[in-house]
Amino acid sequence: MRKTLFTLFLLSASSISIYGQVRLTQDDQLEKQLHESGLIHQPLPLNTANSFETNGWKKEVLESIPLTQSASTEGWKHSGAGSMSFSTEKTISGKGSIKLQFPTFTGKRATGSPSDPDYATYGNSGVAYNLNGANLEKYNRITFSIYPDCDGARIVNMNLTFINADTPVKKGYNQPSGSHLINLVNKEWNQCFLEIDEYQRDKVMSISFSTALKGKDRTTGDSAVYYLDNLELQTVKNPENVSGWSPADGKIIYSTTGYTVNSPKTAIVNTNTSTYNDKRFQLLDPASGQTVYEGEIKEETTTLGKFGLLDFTSFNRPGVYQLKVNESLTPTFRIGERIWEDSGWKVLNFLFCQRCGYPVPGKHATCHVDLMSKHDGRSISYAGGWHDAGDLSQQTLQTGDVTFSLLEAYNKLKDKNPALAARLREEAEWGLEFVLKNRYGDGYRASSMGLLIWQDGVFNTLDDISSVRVQNMAFDNFLYAGYEAYASMTLTGDPMLQEYLLKTAEEDFTFAMDKFKKDGFDKFIQPYEHSYNTSRSQYMATISWSASQLYRLTKKSYYANIAAEYIRYTLECQRTEPLKDKTGTCGFFYRDKNKQSIVHYIHQSREQVYMQAMNLLCETQPEHPDYPQWARSIRLYGNYLKGLMHYTRPYGMLPSGVYHAEEYKDTTGFYALHLFPPTNAKELYTEQIKNGVKLDKEHYVKRFPVWFNIFNGNTAIHLSTGKSAAICGNFLKDKELLDIGLEQLYWTVGKNPFGQSLIYGEGHNYPQLNTFSSGEMTGEMPVGIRTLGNEDIPYWPQTNNACYKEVWVTSAGKWLSLIAEY
Repeated sequence: MRKTLFTLFLLSASSISIYGQVRLTQDDQLEKQLHESGLIHQPLPLNTANSFETNGWKKEVLESIPLTQSASTEGWKHSGAGSMSFSTEKTISGKGSIKLQFPTFTGKRATGSPSDPDYATYGNSGVAYNLNGANLEKYNRITFSIYPDCDGARIVNMNLTFINADTPVKKGYNQPSGSHLINLVNKEWNQCFLEIDEYQRDKVMSISFSTALKGKDRTTGDSAVYYLDNLELQTVKNPENVSGWSPADGKIIYSTTGYTVNSPKTAIVNTNTSTYNDKRFQLLDPASGQTVYEGEIKEETTTLGKFGLLDFTSFNRPGVYQLKVNESLTPTFRIGERIWEDSGWKVLNFLFCQRCGYPVPGKHATCHVDLMSKHDGRSISYAGGWHDAGDLSQQTLQTGDVTFSLLEAYNKLKDKNPALAARLREEAEWGLEFVLKNRYGDGYRASSMGLLIWQDGVFNTLDDISSVRVQNMAFDNFLYAGYEAYASMTLTGDPMLQEYLLKTAEEDFTFAMDKFKKDGFDKFIQPYEHSYNTSRSQYMATISWSASQLYRLTKKSYYANIAAEYIRYTLECQRTEPLKDKTGTCGFFYRDKNKQSIVHYIHQSREQVYMQAMNLLCETQPEHPDYPQWARSIRLYGNYLKGLMHYTRPYGMLPSGVYHAEEYKDTTGFYALHLFPPTNAKELYTEQIKNGVKLDKEHYVKRFPVWFNIFNGNTAIHLSTGKSAAICGNFLKDKELLDIGLEQLYWTVGKNPFGQSLIYGEGHNYPQLNTFSSGEMTGEMPVGIRTLGNEDIPYWPQTNNACYKEVWVTSAGKWLSLIAEY
């Protein structure tokens, strides 16, 4: 009895935070930060100690030389607004620095391209150092110090750009396009580096530093000054791998957050080197230093190559641990049942920091109230929701997507972690207000705006913008209706809001159905909106899912009938006949009933809607005669996902999927999916799929999507597919499918070839990301790992540019939606 009471005391004590309340997290530091933030009503501080950049400074420097030849402006050239001079007032080297100074207000309106004139800045200001074609191949890193002295500026950054002369292609690819964005802290010296081992640098013409003029926030002063000093070229030991599947020599690839109990727990090493002479690994308890599990490193040859696999699946004791192989030792990670809740707080923080039309402390004042939509003689301020990404753009449908994900997570956690759930609900209500306020009440809604500048918040001044897009799209309204219905069922405690949401859900569904019956499938006319690539099979699945949500809410048979009727089109688009490959692959969906091209995504993804629709039909209409077809569809698709996993072992990332060799012949679908494709898109498509795995004469598996331009990055794609796997797993009670969903989470937080977490502040070794408007944020997530050229291998350099490294609220929404399944 005494032992039982003592155990209960320990359990009780472990659940009490340092504030004497029920614990919010499993991390004492995060617990303290959450309370100090008012449960995130101001941004969480950054934990830079575990960042990629902090780790980078620990590398051994083998050689270094100064980049510039003299302590003066000799060799430097200024461009754009403002002026350049040599200064000794701010210097870290003691020799003086380059001073770049420019006004923050130009007195002119920001103007962009004729096709998108309001996606614009007020210009740029920069300095470039002339290198006259110098060969820098001996060096693999550049270091430098920047002191921003920008009056009143909360967010400061610069771009670093290498310009190399035209030379033959090296290492199989050209120098990456774009610049490296450096996030900075105002009014202090920032020590910075960029690894350049991937760059063509045999004839470097210049290295430039520049920044864009993006308008004035509330506190911004009239001028900005940047001091640049202490530029060096270095050769460091063990530069990062930026491409390929093989882990770096001596690095253990693992989930830096940790692993869920009673699920596969594996890590990966490169055994093709001499580093791992001992073929065993240990799992250590860091508190005692004792080995709690030991195993053999298994040699595994897969379609990706040869790897060493550390498998400790059978170890399920909750706690904090480290992996050790020879002299390599990982930072600590957790094994437990609720390991994703801390990430939920952090990703929630990112969304809060992205709020538009709200004063985010340390980020910006109330913004974009003088950004307007116009319709039928009326105007609505477009402030609200969340800024889309690293820029200040906004998309109503994307805010709706994220709102739904927040509500999913709220419903999952309201009994497990009430404090986190309540805060998720609050953030969802912020997004929901934006979805509702932009309704014009006749089917039209303010839909999107591309934006780069801060505005003054005063009407009838130079920076007013009234070009927010307004559309009446049936597809959008079907989604909004489903989101509103789900919100009405979720937001108990506010009966008037629930009643209003029911009303708007039915109205929006009616607007959508009337338009669909009149005009058929929408003609998506705005390529910058993420619904542009919608296939007909996805469209019909969306109608069914939305109708099922309304049926759950209203119990009206009208909606049940529509849900069952419209899914039949989608079912006809599913491949049920096995391919003539070794495993009889089937279960994927075609874009339409012609079955010329298969459903894929290159950036945004709503892959999960197929299984959401099937699962909700089974849940709401279990006695329907078509129930066996819906359940069969789920089984077929689940088996398809299981088969795909073979092609990325020993990693767990879900591949992009099966491709037909001639999908480009479906010109409508092809050009809806691939925005602004090059003239030789057909040839590039053929080359890219042939770099995948051939299944039969007509089909290939691609691990990463076929893509041609800046719109690429894999996070939303594999998390959406992981959501599908988890939906299938929960419906079928199939643990293998649920484990596939977990692997998408593991990949995101470090179990990828680069060993980097893609959530800033979560786990270990997370890099700076491209967030040029709101600065670095705990919980920020990027568009995702991409490929280079026509290859089908992951590419993730330090180079920090759009869009693969740009932060994106869609990625955050996909993360929350997937963890809501566990």
